[in-house]
Amino acid sequence: MQPDRMSRAEIRAGVSLAGIFGLRMLGLFLILPVFAVHAAHLSGGDNLTLVGAALGAYGLTQAVLQIPFGIASDRWGRRPLIIIGLLIFAAGSFLAASAQDIWTAIAGRSLQGAGAISSVVVALAADLTREGHRTKVMAMIGATIGLAFALSLVAAPVLYRSIGMGGLFSLTGALSLAAIWVVLRVPEVPLHVHASPGSTGLGAALDPELLRLNAGIFILHMVQMAMFVVVPGLLIDAGLALTEHWKFYLPVVLASFALMAPAVLLADRRNQAKAVMLGSIFLFAGSQVAFAFAGSNLVLLAGFALAFFAAFNVLEAIIPSLVTRIAPARARGAAIGVYNTTQTLGLFVGGFAGGWIAEHWGASGVFGACAALAVFWLALAAPMRPVGSRPVNDRGDPAFGEQRHT
Repeated sequence: MQPDRMSRAEIRAGVSLAGIFGLRMLGLFLILPVFAVHAAHLSGGDNLTLVGAALGAYGLTQAVLQIPFGIASDRWGRRPLIIIGLLIFAAGSFLAASAQDIWTAIAGRSLQGAGAISSVVVALAADLTREGHRTKVMAMIGATIGLAFALSLVAAPVLYRSIGMGGLFSLTGALSLAAIWVVLRVPEVPLHVHASPGSTGLGAALDPELLRLNAGIFILHMVQMAMFVVVPGLLIDAGLALTEHWKFYLPVVLASFALMAPAVLLADRRNQAKAVMLGSIFLFAGSQVAFAFAGSNLVLLAGFALAFFAAFNVLEAIIPSLVTRIAPARARGAAIGVYNTTQTLGLFVGGFAGGWIAEHWGASGVFGACAALAVFWLALAAPMRPVGSRPVNDRGDPAFGEQRHT
């Protein structure tokens, strides 16, 4: 096998784990475009604060439980924790499907978030791939999530008209259960590569270089959520009705994948992960500055959105790959748990902060604040040490997928 190519086992693991993410996130994203409209039909749903709480509750419980799930997976294995998390997510989906009032919807969304398996899935992806190919696997996962998001923008209004919000939540639960079937076909890594008894791995997970990456993912998702408080209104001002927004998002998201591929290949094949990351942060910051002056010009908005999504997708692939390279194998689940906690906290904070800034300073104020955060991130990331790529795993053994001779 040529050392610069992914093995069949690595490709199979990447596709399977991307499928798990995709099934789960498609179910989640299908709710977002229509829930705020549907909430008016629920008892208490006229309170926009509670509607926001229903949407944000998922991110809050995710943030609380990512680290415990990651630590538990280091101790007891990845697959059992992924299956438990998917069952919890499904239970929350079916609870939300039965909601007749906003409080039950909040409870269902909170229970969905309690199935906090993102860190465990990423840790398993790292376990099953060599360092030199992890960015590609993270790109597979990121692209699948992006496609799920794009598909949800198109499908959600149609499905809502056909099966209602209860049907959408039930479909979400069914997709989560379907993901369990995929999990059972993914290899498990022997427990000896995970944390030793009595160790949580949190000390190693708080390495200063990891903290830089965690701060970055917090800012990335805070900006993402804050942006989408105001972007839909700009599109409406530009003459694009809410039901037509998918015509804007779908081509932009798909085009961003084409721009993402060369950057990911450069990061992996030329070992330029840091340079690609810094360039993407610069593009990310520039997109926010540009948005602040775009007004309601649809062509400009599309161009700046393309720059944003291209940078966002690359960063979503590179940052978790770097986390898995820096974190030792014994603490990988814990490290990714911390990473995913800061990620989901960014979503939670970004929604509230974006709304508050928009209320006081409008869309330009939101984009200005986002640009300032992105520039701060660039300054924080610049001194980071370059991370090398090794063709073996963290224990010095041949990476998964390589033939072992005994």
